[in-house]
Amino acid sequence: METTLHQQLKAWYCPDASLYEQQLGSYRIDVLESDRVIEIQCSSLAAIRDKVRTLSASHDVTLVKPIIRRRMIQRRRYSQVLGRRLSPKVGEWLDVFEEFVHFVTVFPQPRLTLDLVMVDVEEIRRPPRRRCRKGYRVEDRMLLEVIETRSLRCGADLYSLLPAPLPPQFTTAEIAETLQQPRWVAQKIAYCLRECDAANAIGKIGNAIQYERTDEIADRPGCDVAA
Repeated sequence: METTLHQQLKAWYCPDASLYEQQLGSYRIDVLESDRVIEIQCSSLAAIRDKVRTLSASHDVTLVKPIIRRRMIQRRRYSQVLGRRLSPKVGEWLDVFEEFVHFVTVFPQPRLTLDLVMVDVEEIRRPPRRRCRKGYRVEDRMLLEVIETRSLRCGADLYSLLPAPLPPQFTTAEIAETLQQPRWVAQKIAYCLRECDAANAIGKIGNAIQYERTDEIADRPGCDVAA
């Protein structure tokens, strides 16, 4: 079921509702503007891999992926609001790499743009339908504010998601130290950079693989490196 957040982002990208939900081959498209496809993906990137791979072979595709910065949690029972609170968790651009490891077989492609949209949302939660289940289920998300958008067109654009620049050569330990992140996060980042041709493995330091940033990627059209 389409969430309110999905609907709002669709309208944010294209106010013309006559272009919504168009049929293109065997696929239902969120927005179809002439030869341009816009897809809003609020769930995992892995779930839309095959669709994006097929569509970007013949059309310009903009894939919109919201990244939730802050969420206001509203608990409801029927029409009654039980309470509202701001979640202490704060999202950041680095969160993308958790999903991006499953999307490197699709990105980059010449006709594909991945728009990452940092948003604040209100999340509606309700008690489970069955009494034996605990906790609350997420019923809907609504857009409160668009904070920032970052467009990725080539592998080197992934560097723009890092909160600090990496040295020209690095290991996953150095990524973890530079970004103040756990080693497993650094490993995901290194994997994405390598698979997207933004870094090459050039040897080892002890048991650690050493990577080198591929500076020639920055010279490709539409590739803006901001590390």
